[in-house]
Amino acid sequence: MSLFSPGQTLFPVMATCTRTVWKVLAGCQRQLLSTGVPAGVSPSASRTLPVRTFAALRWQRKEKNAEEEKEVKKEKKVIDDKDRHKPYGKTAWVPVDDVYVIRYYALPVHAATNAIEMLKNFQALDFTPPNQPVYIDLKLKMQLEKKKKIDPFVSTVHLPHPFKTELNKVVVFTEVKKKQQQRNESDDVCFDAFLVRFQILDDKISADFYIAVPDILPKLVPLKNKLRKKFPKNKRGTVGINIPKMLELFKVGHEYLVESDCYVRTQIATLNMPSDHIFSNLQTVLADVCTHRPADMGPFIERSIITSRTSEAVWFHSEDVLPKPAETAKESS
Repeated sequence: MSLFSPGQTLFPVMATCTRTVWKVLAGCQRQLLSTGVPAGVSPSASRTLPVRTFAALRWQRKEKNAEEEKEVKKEKKVIDDKDRHKPYGKTAWVPVDDVYVIRYYALPVHAATNAIEMLKNFQALDFTPPNQPVYIDLKLKMQLEKKKKIDPFVSTVHLPHPFKTELNKVVVFTEVKKKQQQRNESDDVCFDAFLVRFQILDDKISADFYIAVPDILPKLVPLKNKLRKKFPKNKRGTVGINIPKMLELFKVGHEYLVESDCYVRTQIATLNMPSDHIFSNLQTVLADVCTHRPADMGPFIERSIITSRTSEAVWFHSEDVLPKPAETAKESS
């Protein structure tokens, strides 16, 4: 038999449950405060925060000076074979037999006079036409300091021994007042810009050279797309006041230009001409090419080749062709 009545045994049990509930609530409160859950957020919500496993790269601007220091300029090694018993990468300087592989021996470079005679001998042995054209192929040094280059140029030279049988056709653009005066001074017909402009656009008139006076250039603008490279320009010497002198040059003048940035390929003579005439034309062209060389630059022609239409190419020394400074000084005095 129990000492307490059934109603009295409930109070100790309720007190124990109440203490247990308060302990649980106190523990929950401490856990909420330690995790820092903001007010109004459900405690049952996921409290896992994203974890960054890498650090953001900070963008830094590279200075130009630092980049220039890192860049290493690769300079071409210049190999001097003059004092070697054989050229670099070759078998010998001169072959000992008449039959040999060309790529195993140094390329022979001849004097200009000997090269011309070799072309004539090739023509006699091969039974090719004697009046075939003679060409030269020059490689120019167009590179300057600080990655600058010489602009490709076009020039017209008066050869001492012309190889063309016909004179060049020249069209002159001048004012109407000067038209009659030019006809009296020269046999060439000088056209007025307004009279001939439409005939050129319709391909009724064509010429090798077009020259003009400076005052009439604004009237020739519609012909730029038609004439293109032949359009009168100061750089080409086709614009000027001295019309008779320009006509004398362009009627018999020979034009050449720089191709592929550094090459001059042009005809200088025909093979049936005397050797001294071919050499004189060669000297005139090379001297005119060197007039475009900057004053502070060394040798302007790196490589020179002469050949005919049917013969093999012959390398020659361009330094022997160019006039010496002493000779030019005597001529000027």
